[in-house]
Amino acid sequence: MTRFPRDRFDDVTDGPRVGAHRGAARRGGGWIVFAWAALATGVLVGVGVLVLALANGSFQFTEGSGGATSAPSSSASASSTPTGGASASPEPSGEASSSAPAAAASPSDQGATTLVVLNGTSTTGLAANASTKLTGAGWKVTSTGDAGTTGSTQTIVYYQQESQAALAEGIAQSLGTSAVQQSAAFPNADVSVVLGADYTG
Repeated sequence: MTRFPRDRFDDVTDGPRVGAHRGAARRGGGWIVFAWAALATGVLVGVGVLVLALANGSFQFTEGSGGATSAPSSSASASSTPTGGASASPEPSGEASSSAPAAAASPSDQGATTLVVLNGTSTTGLAANASTKLTGAGWKVTSTGDAGTTGSTQTIVYYQQESQAALAEGIAQSLGTSAVQQSAAFPNADVSVVLGADYTG
């Protein structure tokens, strides 16, 4: 084993220690680090939420508003039932809707609307009688015939489109009835009159 000559580092002194050493930790230093970390986390989360909201279109910036305005998340849905797609049985229920338009249309408003008169009873010639009455009142009757049933007790004017409700009301008034109903049970005409036992002509 190699021995080195004795030098000054071999002498142990009782004086103060010389060299690099760590100082005493300051009190509260951990809380400061935690506060900065929490602040940075909050800022990052806020920026992330804002970026996602802008990407999804939840917020929109408008000129002159001075800030972001929140857009509604879901648009209001207006539910409207299309009359063309409604399925109906060939035989009407026989119950008329009590709701009627405010003002009935006149024969001059008929235009190209097709009008069919059907006999829903066993009385012969009732459809021809009603057709003559409607023609005399100025309505254009497209055709007449027998309904699929002979047991109708009430005369009802059926219409397919909502825009034809006023016409149906005017036709019903010409026949002396007020029963109108929207239905797709008679696809061959815009407005169909089914005469019942209450029709006297």
